[in-house]
Amino acid sequence: MAGDVKADNQPYDDINITPMLDLAYVLLVTFIIMTTASVQGVKVKSPVTQAANNLAKPQTRGITITADGSIYLDAYPVTIDQLKTNLAQYKAANPNLPVVLKADEVAQYDKVMEVLEVAKKLDITEIGLVTKRAQ
Repeated sequence: MAGDVKADNQPYDDINITPMLDLAYVLLVTFIIMTTASVQGVKVKSPVTQAANNLAKPQTRGITITADGSIYLDAYPVTIDQLKTNLAQYKAANPNLPVVLKADEVAQYDKVMEVLEVAKKLDITEIGLVTKRAQ
């Protein structure tokens, strides 16, 4: 009986790290899913349309106008002057610069026209308007 107690008090020669690795893999997978699932952008409620061919191209720049009239370029808030400067730089790098304009359905029409005038002055001809597909 004394031998049994002595055997239970023996130090371990190795540590089982399998549960720790399982936890590490779960955390890694969770981190990967969370980082790839996040999409940059500003949420707006887009108007509904029957048009279906408004797909963005890979180097497309996105301009968003929110319900309160704020303007965003690729999810960064900008003024009209900053928008003009940044789009001019992008246009210089890519003469066929495609731009997608996404405006909230209650956004003021003059803000949309202001952005379109900036695009026209910079000779940006590839402009897509984002809408929702009608059900």
